Amino acid sequence: MRKLNRVAAGLVAAVAAMATSSAMLVPAEAAPAAQGNRSLAKVLAADGTRFDRNWGDFDVTEAAVLAVLKAKPDSAVSLLTKGRQRATVFVPTDAAFRNLVHDLTGKRPHTEKAAFKAVAGLGIDTVETVLLYHVVPGATLNSQKVVAAAKADTRIQTAAGIGFKVDLRRGEVVIVDRDYNDNNARAIAELLDINAGNKQIAHGITKVLRPADL
Repeated sequence: MRKLNRVAAGLVAAVAAMATSSAMLVPAEAAPAAQGNRSLAKVLAADGTRFDRNWGDFDVTEAAVLAVLKAKPDSAVSLLTKGRQRATVFVPTDAAFRNLVHDLTGKRPHTEKAAFKAVAGLGIDTVETVLLYHVVPGATLNSQKVVAAAKADTRIQTAAGIGFKVDLRRGEVVIVDRDYNDNNARAIAELLDINAGNKQIAHGITKVLRPADL
């Protein structure tokens, strides 16, 4: 728990410092066509608000979003409930959160509930910051636009106030976050363009993005 507390404190402080110097990072998008208004919150809740044994879906992310909104109803995380507003989310699988907990504690939780409990132990402000680092507000970036951003060497601005870089490596989309000592997240081919046709879209990724060096 002491290690988690140190990580949480360091993460929030680092993000606050970096956010002041990252205004140049912008998610550029040309004039978009009209799209549907189904929110990503509805997509996450489509299989029921519960934990299960499928580590390849997004139950921990959903639980984290609900926890933040319960504690902080006015949080920017509420964007995910507003389907009329454009957003792109790089959403970690449950297995990604399981691996994050292992990285932070040396222990690998056996259930999604245990993984969420460990993540929640970082504190609601840290959970909020981590979630916002996965959210690109104001832009519907489908997989083609993500690939284009990678080819153009564009850094993408997030709702946390800092950005990340997208690369193409051996045909895979790789997200380069602020934790330069760890492996980077990869987009999961079969989990691209979730909620396609709507203003809010998501892409499943293999790791939780870190907005600071953990």
